[in-house]
Amino acid sequence: MTAVPIAAEFFPMNERDLDTVAALEATLQVFPWSRGNFADSLSAGYSTWVLRLGGDLIGFSVVMAVLDEAHLLNIGIAQRYQGQGYGARMLRHAMERARLHGATKLFLEVRPSNDKAVELYRHFGFRQIGLRKGYYPAVEGREDGLIFDKELA
Repeated sequence: MTAVPIAAEFFPMNERDLDTVAALEATLQVFPWSRGNFADSLSAGYSTWVLRLGGDLIGFSVVMAVLDEAHLLNIGIAQRYQGQGYGARMLRHAMERARLHGATKLFLEVRPSNDKAVELYRHFGFRQIGLRKGYYPAVEGREDGLIFDKELA
C-alpha cells in the first residue's frame, strides 16, 4: 500500500506559535528576529501565517500592509524542507494575502548573500529597485540589503 502524502496547510499565526516560530527563525538566521518581534507583529495586526505539515510547523511569513502597498518583513522555511517547493508556496500565500488586504505592490529586502532567496524572488518576478547600504547586521560589520518589489495586480 502506498502512503498518502501529508498536505501542508496555512494557518494564521497565534500566540501559541510564537515559541516555535522564534526557535525556527533562530535556526535560519545568524541574527534572528526575537519572539518579541513576532509577538509585536501579531499585536500590530500584520498578516502573520504559519505553514504546517501534519502537526509540524515548517514555515512562517510576516507581511505589513499599508494602504495599497505591502512589505514582506520575514519569511522562512525549516531547513529540512527547503528545496521542496514549500518556500514558493509560502511566498505565493504571502502575496495572495497582501492582495486580499488591498496591496497592489509588495516590497522586501534581502541579503545579497542569501542566494536561495534572491533566486526565489527573481523567479516570482520581483525586481531589484534599490540597495540599502549596511542594512543588515553581519558577523563582520554590516551587510547591504537588496530592495525588491513586485506588482501584485
